[in-house]
Amino acid sequence: MKKVVFWGCLLLASCSPAPTAHPDVHYTVGAAWHVPGQWFYPREEFAWQGTGLAVRQDGREGELTADGEVRSMATMTASHPTLQLPAIVTVTNLENGRQVRVRVNDRGPAQMGRALALSTQAANLLGMGAGPAQVRIVEDEVASRQLAETLPGGVALQIEAAPREQVVQSNLGGSGGVSVVAVGGGAESAPASTGVRLPDLPVAYAQGYAAPGMLWVETMDFTSRSAAVMQAGGHGGVVRPVMSGQSTMWAVRQGPFATISAADAALKQALANGFNGSHIVVE
Repeated sequence: MKKVVFWGCLLLASCSPAPTAHPDVHYTVGAAWHVPGQWFYPREEFAWQGTGLAVRQDGREGELTADGEVRSMATMTASHPTLQLPAIVTVTNLENGRQVRVRVNDRGPAQMGRALALSTQAANLLGMGAGPAQVRIVEDEVASRQLAETLPGGVALQIEAAPREQVVQSNLGGSGGVSVVAVGGGAESAPASTGVRLPDLPVAYAQGYAAPGMLWVETMDFTSRSAAVMQAGGHGGVVRPVMSGQSTMWAVRQGPFATISAADAALKQALANGFNGSHIVVE
């Protein structure tokens, strides 16, 4: 099915309004955290993709996000339970085909069974209502790796001295790259703040085709199909092939469920039964 895909790039600071950002923006993975009934374990995954239910963020304007930015509901940002921060993802509203590009910069949503929480700006562009929306989330591996390698706390910044220039601007990777601006003194001044800021992503969306699906609860993934079939048989589930990076995994799922409330109830039961990685998917 033909789809219009939007791959907007981050704007350079020199040709866009200066974004609102905290001077201590940094790369982080973070510790395990939980919402009532469910634990999450953050990890580095630069080519992650999946489906689920997205909601609107309920955080307060101006508070700090997990990666040190100042929250603004007018920017193209989002919260994710486990991805390293920050990360760049493309989000498609499967119910109407709209697609946006956002920067994941915080943990959330603070609700069991929800895959992503979007800023007011991003949610509005996706045409979301007040309730959850079916979405597909695809991480931009190149842009996300560039952030990890460039920001303080990332692997590439374990060096002895900071840049000596007063203002350093680098465009990494052309139209698909990431612009990071370092402001302030060099190594000699040893500032307490990193002085790093991230330009806002373009406020734009692409229109594709709607492709809503049914809701399932995915309880476990196996490398062996036979093991997945055995597990599914013991719990009344079905087996579906799913991609994990470059490999095929075999997922055990329960469903389909026609309503969100039914999927939520099944997820709650699966978690209560000890299937800690259970989550809602759309297919």
